[in-house]
Amino acid sequence: MKEKELRRSMAVFPIGTVMKLTDLTARQIRYYEDQGLIQPERTEGNRRMYSLNDMDRLLEIKDFLNEGLNIAAIKREYADRQEKAVQKQKALTDADVRRILQDELRNQGRFASPTPFSNWRV
Repeated sequence: MKEKELRRSMAVFPIGTVMKLTDLTARQIRYYEDQGLIQPERTEGNRRMYSLNDMDRLLEIKDFLNEGLNIAAIKREYADRQEKAVQKQKALTDADVRRILQDELRNQGRFASPTPFSNWRV
């Protein structure tokens, strides 16, 4: 994971800060968590801690709601995105495996065939 992404995913913000930055109530934020739209980390004392990525998601949920989408439609949107990401990753992985296999077969062929100098005697 890149350093920038690592920092964006660090859960360092308590719910009060998130409320100020997103203009959402604690009840709304907890509801989105109950609906599975966000998954904040928990401290040993069971306090919710949020990352910048969590706040981005909350703001995106807020935008979806302002556009007229309901919670079920938002869940479908995120499920579709997840499915596309999985398919893209799988397609890339399959292509990478094929390329690696072809490279290996080519390399084995090079080593198995005699070199032009193998018939020379010194």
